[in-house]
Amino acid sequence: MIGREDKKSNDLFFTCSLIEYMARKTKNRRRDVVNALGRNRIQKIYELADVYHSDNIDSVSDDFISEAGILQGNFDNIGAAKYSIPSHWDMGKVYKRLVLGIVREKGIDVVDALICAYNSFVSDKIDDYNSSFYYEAPQNILNAYLYGEIE
Repeated sequence: MIGREDKKSNDLFFTCSLIEYMARKTKNRRRDVVNALGRNRIQKIYELADVYHSDNIDSVSDDFISEAGILQGNFDNIGAAKYSIPSHWDMGKVYKRLVLGIVREKGIDVVDALICAYNSFVSDKIDDYNSSFYYEAPQNILNAYLYGEIE
């Protein structure tokens, strides 16, 4: 391990941050970006994250948006935000922690856990920047996912 976390956790952080960046850029829900990318592209991003991370994120996102045929949407949680907006890196960290929790609790592959996380009701709650849910304790977000309710 080099740095504060292992390489694969950092690769997952970049993957989730890139998904957030693409969603903001195209004004799509995060699940729509994940589903358009598909498992194979997400796996590729995850496996080559250290390479993509050293490139310009605009260029990397444009390449994947084009390759996956992601069209401009109308979901603008940035424009709708009344308060401080977390960065795509902040949100990458939130999703990374959720995905790692799902991997730990469900014993499934990281990419499968990522797809499950973004396609859950929790993703809609995380992406509402007018609520406080996205900065809840990671265990609270995971519990909401696991138990299907927000306490």
